[in-house]
Amino acid sequence: KYKQEMKPVRDSERQRNWLQVLCNGGMAFELSLLYLLDIGSSDLPVDFRHQYRASWLGMAVLGAISCCNGDTWASELGSVLAKGDPFLITTFQKVPRGTNGGVTPVGLLSSVFGGLVIGFAYFVGIMMSAASMDREIAPNQLLVILVGGLGGLLGSLLDSLIGASLQFSGKDAKTGKIVEVAREGVIPISGKMVLDNHSVNLVSSILTALLLPKIALAVGL
Repeated sequence: KYKQEMKPVRDSERQRNWLQVLCNGGMAFELSLLYLLDIGSSDLPVDFRHQYRASWLGMAVLGAISCCNGDTWASELGSVLAKGDPFLITTFQKVPRGTNGGVTPVGLLSSVFGGLVIGFAYFVGIMMSAASMDREIAPNQLLVILVGGLGGLLGSLLDSLIGASLQFSGKDAKTGKIVEVAREGVIPISGKMVLDNHSVNLVSSILTALLLPKIALAVGL
């Protein structure tokens, strides 16, 4: 994935389709079903001391969604606000716009704000739906917003690391476009042809969902 100055120039359009929706939202949907089957429809605050399973699943859902939203904000806002070419997250070398794994400071900061938005939405849901008695014995739920921001940043970093390593990027010598298929006439820039963009999104959302409950526990929830 890329966090950069301008929209990438690729050999194919990144149009939204069912596969992209599935890879971005599939993990969150499955975790939500697990929450419903295990915990039920009750709304509980994040409290690992008293509601460990509910808190773990809730933070995993937050991780999956904040990962996708953080990465989207990094790509969309970073492409508009960043100045200069991105650098490859694995080598810190400047790379052309559109290179998978290319990041900018503005893009990474945008991913934090994208995660904060999801964390804030989760916090509002807790304040509106959770019983006051449960909230009184639970840790400060404002920490959920912070955890959402960390999830956005973590997801964006994981997405970029995976994209720079396992997703091929090359420059077509004739057209100057950044392409994702190694072939004759393409100058390699980074990565291997192991995963495509949808797979990178899926893997990064899964990893963020698994890691964010540990982060939430570490910050005191």
